[in-house]
Amino acid sequence: MAIALIAITADSTHADSQAVLAGTHWRLVEFQSMSDEVATRVPHDSSLYLMQLNADGSVTMQLDCNRAAGSWAARASDNPANGRFEFGPIAATRMLCPPPSMDEFVIAQAQYVRGYLLKDSRLYLSLMADGGIFVWEAVPGKASPTAVPASPEDGGTHKVPVS
Repeated sequence: MAIALIAITADSTHADSQAVLAGTHWRLVEFQSMSDEVATRVPHDSSLYLMQLNADGSVTMQLDCNRAAGSWAARASDNPANGRFEFGPIAATRMLCPPPSMDEFVIAQAQYVRGYLLKDSRLYLSLMADGGIFVWEAVPGKASPTAVPASPEDGGTHKVPVS
């Protein structure tokens, strides 16, 4: 009985983390490098860098003059506002966008995304080994992430005792 309860809890945590981000639309604000040699990178026009996380686990992106599509998955930590995040393989068009463009950089770094944080209508996607953080903001007028309550008193995650 206890094993079944644990499995159900784990599955609903995974479903909750996907549900928080599923169907959301984002615009790239900046890439924050953790290296002193690489400055923060800001897109020349953030309206040309869009990402949609679909409920079926697919992702579509507009990256300057290119388009990309692939898959994504998220698993929340104890707090659904943060946790593990990964992109699956992403296919992209390869048009030569006029400089300055971040399209190739975003595609090249997507495979290293390992975590997410939702805070103040922004989605922070962190790269492995402190490689940097992509900062995305919710696109106005499109589906944005549901508010994630932080504590059980506010309707957040509850720990269920297992007997």
